[in-house]
Amino acid sequence: MAYIKAGNDTAGNPVNIFYEDWGQGAPVVLIHGWPLDHTMWEHQAIGLAKAGLRVIAYDRRGFGRSSRPWTGYDYDTLAADLNALLEELDLNQVTLVGFSMGGGEIARYIGTYGDARVARVAFVSAVTPFMLKTDNNPEGVPQKVFDEMADGMKKDRFDFLQTFAKSFYGVGMISHPVSQAVLDWNFTVASLAAPNATRDCAVAFSSTDFRADVQGIKVPTLVIHGDADATVPFEASGERTAKMIPGAELKVYKGAPHGLFFTDKDQLTTDLLSFVGR
Repeated sequence: MAYIKAGNDTAGNPVNIFYEDWGQGAPVVLIHGWPLDHTMWEHQAIGLAKAGLRVIAYDRRGFGRSSRPWTGYDYDTLAADLNALLEELDLNQVTLVGFSMGGGEIARYIGTYGDARVARVAFVSAVTPFMLKTDNNPEGVPQKVFDEMADGMKKDRFDFLQTFAKSFYGVGMISHPVSQAVLDWNFTVASLAAPNATRDCAVAFSSTDFRADVQGIKVPTLVIHGDADATVPFEASGERTAKMIPGAELKVYKGAPHGLFFTDKDQLTTDLLSFVGR
């Protein structure tokens, strides 16, 4: 098992970030979404590594096998963790792929540290450019939605996670794009995350304004989003992100929900391989 140290917590204890490193070739870093861990990338990681790429997938602090500090779940700190990974592994000409919350890390990383190590970026169902509806961001999601999420986690985090997963994958009365086994796996991974990390990261991805970061991206960019995403609505996120980045390529998956890394796993792997290979 491999870890890198990403600084210390407020008590002086080391914050260790767990990662897996598969294959050889041009490096691709996969950044997972909320409230999961790096194992959500199973299908893409295998496909990319088999195609001759080096795939690094890590667990965000508070999730998976990484350290679980009490604080440090703001995007400035999370971007610093990504920077620590890239520096420790000395990755250059890297492709950064961020799903959902992970898209925020990409934007803030480039906005803070620049793109000297970065060859290209991919935003998949990402929360960029700014999720929250405000006076100067009328396309965003009302605060009430995020307040209800916080209330649900406070009342019964486990029930919230099970209910949230159904919307995440587009499961309904007559729609079953994933098996019960996938929902069970999702619940297991999400429920084992640190409760404070789950709560604080939800605040971070719902309230952080990435517009300036996104507008500063100059490297080749791919934006992938499902037009049936009920978790991170396409019109508020993927559509706007693509418009903000000069030359960005936008791929809209018709009928796809938020969790398209599983519902559309083969298409996603194919599109990422095509993008990295250019």
